[in-house]
Amino acid sequence: MPKFPDALAKIAVTLWVGGLWAIGYIAAPVLFSKLADKQLAGNLAGGMFTVIAYVGMACGLYLLVHRLMQFGGGALKQTFFWAALIMLLLTLGIHFGIQPIMESLKEQAMPKAVMQSMFSDRFARWHGVSSIVYLIESLLGLVLLFKQSGK
Repeated sequence: MPKFPDALAKIAVTLWVGGLWAIGYIAAPVLFSKLADKQLAGNLAGGMFTVIAYVGMACGLYLLVHRLMQFGGGALKQTFFWAALIMLLLTLGIHFGIQPIMESLKEQAMPKAVMQSMFSDRFARWHGVSSIVYLIESLLGLVLLFKQSGK
């Protein structure tokens, strides 16, 4: 039977990676396809992305500390450790770097929706950057899934 910290690490991987995939590739697209009000869909999706960002920060930090406690300096030689670290850094970059820029563009566009404003091109560019970074993070999540038991 696995020790509690090991079980918690498996839960953290499941929660983080599952949340990334469920929100980014299921929930958000469904919101945009089913809701006529795209601004509302964007606001709801943004709220979900904020939640999964905080989940990722907590899970990523736990996974890194857990690996270091379990393997010591040997953790630095593991694909799992580096995938988790890069995912955590990407999460921080999206949440504290890209998202504030996008929010600022939305605020500047008021009372119009950002995509109906003169800021639409810049918003679309930042949204594209955010989507690419999110995709990279999601793919690294597969590395966590496949490497969580080994080194």
